[in-house]
Amino acid sequence: MTPEIIDIHPHIISTDTVRYPIAPQHGHRSNWSATRPVTFEQMIAEMDEAGVAKAAIVHSSTTYGHNNAYVADSVAQYPKRFTGVYSFDLLAPDALETFDYWLKHGMGGIRLFTGGATHQSDGSWLLNPATFPIWARCAEIGMTMVVQTTPEGLSMVAELAERFPSVKIALDHCARPDLSEGPPYANCAALFDFAKYDNVYLKITPRTFDLAQAAPGGADAFFPHLVKVFGADHLAFGSNYPASAGPLKKLIDQGHACFASLSEEERAWVWGRTAKVLYPALAG
Repeated sequence: MTPEIIDIHPHIISTDTVRYPIAPQHGHRSNWSATRPVTFEQMIAEMDEAGVAKAAIVHSSTTYGHNNAYVADSVAQYPKRFTGVYSFDLLAPDALETFDYWLKHGMGGIRLFTGGATHQSDGSWLLNPATFPIWARCAEIGMTMVVQTTPEGLSMVAELAERFPSVKIALDHCARPDLSEGPPYANCAALFDFAKYDNVYLKITPRTFDLAQAAPGGADAFFPHLVKVFGADHLAFGSNYPASAGPLKKLIDQGHACFASLSEEERAWVWGRTAKVLYPALAG
C-alpha cells in the first residue's frame, strides 16, 4: 500500500522580482535559488507527478529575507493542500505583531534559521529571552517551531525543548548527523539524546538520505536505527527541493529506497502522518 506523502520542506521562488523582490538574509543569495528556482505552479506539477499529496512550504530566507509574501500568496490559493513555514525577526520589538500578521496569512509554522550555505552564526540568539514571548505564543496555539542548526547548536535546542515542553520542535536535516562510523552511530549521541523529549521531531531530507547511503551499513541500517531511537511518529519527510537538486520525483524515489527496510506502518508515519501532527492544517 502506498502511503500518503506530505512534504514538509519544499521551497518556491517567484519569477516576479518586482512583486517579490530579492532581499536575502545577510545579503547573500543562495546559489540554488538563483540557478534552479521552482515556482509555485511548477511545484504543484512536480508534486502531482511525484505523488505528493500536500506540503508545508518553507520560506526561503536566503532569497527573501523576512518577507514571506510569496509563500503566503501561494498558500492562500490552496489552503487545504498547503501551509507555510515562515521566518521573521523574533528579536524585533514588534515580533508579536508580526506573528499575528503572518498567522492571518497562512503561517502554519515558524522556522528559526541560524544559517546555511550562505551564512552561519553560532545561533546564540536562540536563547535570547526576547524571543520567548513568541515561543509562549506557539505554546498557546499549538504551532510548530522548526530549527535549522548544526550539531554544535543542539545544546541550545535542548534548553528550549525543556523550557517550552508543549511546543513541537522539528530539527531540519536531522541536525546534519555524523554517520561516518556506522552503527551504532556513536557520533550521534547528542542527537539521539533528544529522544527523551517528546516535543522534538526530526526532519528527514535528501541530505539525510545521502549521509545514510554513504555511511557504513547504508540506509538499511540507519533508518531502522533512527526509528528505534525516536519512534516513526517523531520522524517526517521533507524534500528540501529545489535546494536539493531534483526533479522532485527523483528525491521521492530516493526516499522509497532509503525507507525500504522500514515496516509499512513506520513508512506511513514518516511519509505523512507525522507531518499532520506538526501541521494540523494539513490533517483535514
